[in-house]
Amino acid sequence: MTDTPRERAAETGQRTEPPLLNIANVLTMVRIALVPVFIWFLVLDTQGQVFGPGSVEASNGGWRWAAAGVFALAVLTDKIDGDLARSRNLVTDFGKIADPIADKLLIGAGLVMLSLLGELPWWVTIVILARELGVTVLRMVVIRYGVMPASRGGKLKTVLQSAGLLLMLLPLVVFASWLADVAFWIMILALVVTVVTGFDYLFSAIRMRRRVRKERAGSADPGRDPDHD
Repeated sequence: MTDTPRERAAETGQRTEPPLLNIANVLTMVRIALVPVFIWFLVLDTQGQVFGPGSVEASNGGWRWAAAGVFALAVLTDKIDGDLARSRNLVTDFGKIADPIADKLLIGAGLVMLSLLGELPWWVTIVILARELGVTVLRMVVIRYGVMPASRGGKLKTVLQSAGLLLMLLPLVVFASWLADVAFWIMILALVVTVVTGFDYLFSAIRMRRRVRKERAGSADPGRDPDHD
C-alpha cells in the first residue's frame, strides 16, 4: 500500500503543512460570507432608509435582532476556528492572512452601518478603519519577510470591538438605556487599544524586516558583519 505524504513525513520526522481546505479555514470563509447577510438584515430593519435621517424611526426591531444574531454568530466562528487551528495543528499561512481580514470586514461593516444609522460617531469609525487598513497594507508589504500573526494586543482589540458593536446592535432600550452608554465607552476603549496596537504592529514589522535582512546578508556573505553595512 502506498503511504500518503503525511504518513511519509511522520515517519521521517518532517513537519507537513496542514491542508488548505480544513475546518478552521472553512469557518473563516463562512465568517466572511456572513458579512453581507449582516448588512442586509440591518437594511431590512430600517425598511431601506438606512441612509436617511429617519432610519432609527423606521426600525421595526425584528431584523435588528436578526442582524445582532448574525454578528454574534460570526464572532463565535472567530473563536471556534482559532481554537480548532491551534488544537488540531491546522494553522496555515492562508489562515494567518484570511482570519484577520475576515475580522476587519465584519468589524468594518458594523462600524460603518452604525455610523450610517447615526448611532456611532463617524470619527470613531474613521480612526478604527484607517488603522485596520494600515495594518492590512503593512502585512502585504512585509509578507516577503514573513507572515505577521495576530498579537495578543490585536486579539484584545478584536474582543473589545466585537463586544462594543454587539451591545450597540442590540435594541438596548428594551432592557435599560444605561447599557447604551456602557456599549459606547467599550467602543472608546476599543478605539484606544486599536491605535496602540497599530503602532505595535508597525514596530514589529520594522524589527522583522531588519532581522530577516540581517539573516539574508549573513547567509550571502558569512564573513561580513551585517551590523556594519
